[in-house]
Amino acid sequence: MRYANILATGRYVPEKVLTNADVERILGEKVDEWLQQNVGIKQRHLMADDQVTSDLCVGAAKQAMERAGVKPSELDLIIIATDTPDYLSPATASVVQAKLGASNAGTYDLNCACAGWVTAMDVASKTIAADDSYNRILVVGAYGMSRYINWKDKKTCTLFADGAGAVVLGASDKPGFMGAKLLAAGEYHDALGVYTGGTYRPSTAETVALTNGKPAVQFVRKFPATFNTERWPMLLKQLLERAKLTMNDVDHFVFTQLNLRTIEATMKVLEQPMSKTNWTMDKWGYTGSACIPMTLDDAVVQGRVKKGDLVALCASGGGLAMASALYRWTA
Repeated sequence: MRYANILATGRYVPEKVLTNADVERILGEKVDEWLQQNVGIKQRHLMADDQVTSDLCVGAAKQAMERAGVKPSELDLIIIATDTPDYLSPATASVVQAKLGASNAGTYDLNCACAGWVTAMDVASKTIAADDSYNRILVVGAYGMSRYINWKDKKTCTLFADGAGAVVLGASDKPGFMGAKLLAAGEYHDALGVYTGGTYRPSTAETVALTNGKPAVQFVRKFPATFNTERWPMLLKQLLERAKLTMNDVDHFVFTQLNLRTIEATMKVLEQPMSKTNWTMDKWGYTGSACIPMTLDDAVVQGRVKKGDLVALCASGGGLAMASALYRWTA
């Protein structure tokens, strides 16, 4: 049997910091107290004007590869999970391959919004298990949503940020990847997203004028406030039951980092202590498809994830797409 193991993690956090006070000056109204109390965000990081999403990917990838002792030439596949690509086409993964010099690697992007990276980990892990020509796979979650923010929209400009997180997966005869569960509530596909720029609404002069400017991330309509607190436990329960494990067997939970209050409520439903999870939205803002690998790396760097630990990943995002996965930590 072949299994995918996480060899190392890495992250890239852009240098530019935008505090809640900075956002208040942009909006002309108070948001700091509400954000800290209700969401947990104190500041966020934004990429520089001369950076693009592939640059964020490369920063995170280089750190993960250095820690794993893997050279660019040793990569068999690069998967980039993002909904803020460099281009609509070609894939950002091809740009990353060129910038890394990983000439032996295949490339593709995967987009299911903020659930993208966990979904990509599922696909990459099963690729390693199924095909012995894949031994080293780079999986990156990247978010350059600052390019799609309307700075007059309080609902979005207070939350979204930029960053990237990466892992290098390697083949092993010892279990690392232990399964995944994907789900979607497609009836909410029109609730949250970037709806201008594709075939539905091309970025023509007319549509840009009608939508008051360039393509921007939007909260179009509400979805249930308890969506994540109801579905995250359900996803994890199904996943753990398949593996003949329980919530108490999980040593560390990593959730989508949109709202600290949601994570607290979920851990209460799971009857698990907050010491089994961590959060990063307070210092990095909401980094979408990058937030879980960035937060996982944060936990690893802090020494909170140790060899032998069972790690549960659980993500959700626009679509509404959801993904969960289990990994036994072998790094």
